[in-house]
Amino acid sequence: MDPETSRVAVIVGTGLRELRAVEQWHGDDAALRLAQTHFNEAVRSVAPGVTEVHTLANACAASGYALALAADLLELGEADAVVAAGCDTLTESMLTMIGRVGTTTAETVRPFDTDRDGVLLGKGAAAVVLELPSEKTAFGIVRGVGIGCDAFHETAPDPGGVLATMREAHSRAGIEPGDVDLVVAHGTSTALNDPTEATALFADVAPADAPAVTGIKGAIGHTSGGAALMSVLVACQAMRQGTVPPVTGLRTAIPEAEKLALVIGEPLAARPRIAQINAFGFGGVNAVTIVEAVDA
Repeated sequence: MDPETSRVAVIVGTGLRELRAVEQWHGDDAALRLAQTHFNEAVRSVAPGVTEVHTLANACAASGYALALAADLLELGEADAVVAAGCDTLTESMLTMIGRVGTTTAETVRPFDTDRDGVLLGKGAAAVVLELPSEKTAFGIVRGVGIGCDAFHETAPDPGGVLATMREAHSRAGIEPGDVDLVVAHGTSTALNDPTEATALFADVAPADAPAVTGIKGAIGHTSGGAALMSVLVACQAMRQGTVPPVTGLRTAIPEAEKLALVIGEPLAARPRIAQINAFGFGGVNAVTIVEAVDA
């Protein structure tokens, strides 16, 4: 991509914006420029020719929202290419918030496991380039992204809201639940998220052909605003390589997940064509992405 010759937009999703700078301003009397809580300056410092830069603060579904809005910009003809990104850094506020969600301090992340004791934060960033279909080599095809905000509770997820977002994603992608071959779950290893997500998944896709279900937070932690795109990249890589990674840390599944085709212990040799990626945030901010494999 060359921003000087084509219209390139950038959308960055982050859990709570540049929160660390605000913490340092509040606690250490550090200088704070509010403009720096938006990604415009940072992006334009390395890509001055981009047409527009948007910052989304949508909790743990932020980069899923970025992907959805990137697809909208392309479909509306307002950009030739869009960079959708997600990132977060560790902050005192997020560490405190995560600590208050569970009753104990987690030492490992064990999604959907009966002995799970909470989530641990990860740190990282992910970005993808979206373009309309062409002859160029693609990493994967975004079939559709369902987004929703059920506002059920500040922190507790709602099975109805989660299920509605899944079905919205299927509708936008033009698929049926039985078309999904792989689910990369949100899987935070928390007391409420795991059974809620497993229940919604079983109501949505499991009665069909039981797609393989995995999750990556046991391996990399919860990357907050970057979590959705991290899982999208893993899904695309699994489809390209024909190997689905197992859920790190999962040994014995919770009752709500027992009927799901969880990948446990060893990688699964499979060639999924359609993958569903779940991302759910505080306040019922949900994003579910459907991606399709590209033939190598």
